[in-house]
Amino acid sequence: MTAERRVMSIRKRRHIDVCRYDDVDYQGVTTGLERYRLPFNALTQTNLGDIDLSVEFLGTRLRAPILVGAMTGGAELSGTINRNLAAAAQSLGIGMMLGSQRVMLDSARGDRAAASFAVREVAPDVLLFGNIGLSQFTKDAVPDIIRALDQVGANALAVHTNPLQEAMQDNGDTDFAGSLDRLHDVAALLDRPVLLKEVGHGIGARAVAQLLRFTDEPPVAAIDVAGAGGTSWSRVEQLVRYGTVRYPDLADWGIPTAQALQEVRAALPHLPLVASGGIRTGMDAAKALALGADVVAVARPLLSPGIESAAAATAWLQAFIDELRICLHGCGAADVTALRNLGASQIT
Repeated sequence: MTAERRVMSIRKRRHIDVCRYDDVDYQGVTTGLERYRLPFNALTQTNLGDIDLSVEFLGTRLRAPILVGAMTGGAELSGTINRNLAAAAQSLGIGMMLGSQRVMLDSARGDRAAASFAVREVAPDVLLFGNIGLSQFTKDAVPDIIRALDQVGANALAVHTNPLQEAMQDNGDTDFAGSLDRLHDVAALLDRPVLLKEVGHGIGARAVAQLLRFTDEPPVAAIDVAGAGGTSWSRVEQLVRYGTVRYPDLADWGIPTAQALQEVRAALPHLPLVASGGIRTGMDAAKALALGADVVAVARPLLSPGIESAAAATAWLQAFIDELRICLHGCGAADVTALRNLGASQIT
C-alpha cells in the first residue's frame, strides 16, 4: 500500500468512526422542513395498500423514490457497509450512491481499492452511482474515471462539489478555480448521466446561476441539493483533523435543505432533483417530494445498520418507506405525482 493510499484509508476509517460516535449534526441550522406541514385529508379516498411509490429516475424505475446516499469507500470496513447497503437497495428496489472513488483513479492502485466499492454481486439491478470529486473531474482523468465506473458497474456518476469540506480537511483539495468550466467540458465526454451534488452544505440559487451562465441548459442530468441541517462535513473534518470543532461558525455554514430545494426547483423546473441533507424520516421525505424533489437520499442514519448487516439496513429503510406510504395515504395522494401536485403549506 502506498503512503498516500494509507493516509486516505486511515482518513476514510476516521470519517466512519466520527460519524458513528460523535455529534456531527448542524447545531444551529435545521433543514427547514419543520416549517412545513403536509395537507392532511380526513376523507382520503386512497387505500394504503394500493399507494404507488414507484418513480422513474434517470431512466430507471425505482419502487420507491429513495437513494442510499453516498457515504464511504476506500477502507476495509467500507466494503462491508457498501455491500450491506447495496443488498438492502436491491431487495427494496431503490437506488444507491457509492462514496468517493478518488482512490480508484490511479490505475496502479485502483484495482486494489475497487474491492470496497464492489457491490454488483449483491445488487445486480440497482441504479448505481459512481462518485468523483469536482477537483478530480478533469479531461486528463476521463479515462481513469470511465475505468473506475466500469469496474463497479455504475449506471451514472455523481460529481460532488465540496469546497468547505476540503478547506477543513488536512491537505484537502482547495483549488476550485476553473472547476465550473471543467464541469461543462468533462460531463459532455462521459457515456452516462452526471449528477452534481454537494456533500451537505447546499446547492442554491447562486450556484445554479453560475451553472447556467453560458447556456440555458445545465451541463448535468440531475442535481442533488444536499442541503444543510443534517450531517455537517465541515464539523466532521474538524473533528478528524483537530479532535475538536475549532471553527464552530464554519461547522454551521450552509443552505438549509428546504431552501436549497426550492431555489433550485424554481430555477430549473424540469431538471431531476434529489433532496438530501437531514432527511431522517418518511415525513421528511414526503415534504421534500411535495416541495419539488424527484427522489430523496438518506446517508448517515444508515451507517450503523450498514455496519450491522444487510437485514438491519433493509429493516431501517422498510420502516422509512412505510412511513412515506402512510404520509401519501393521509394527505389523499395515490402516488408520488399526486403528492407533488398537492404541494405543502407553510406554518406561519
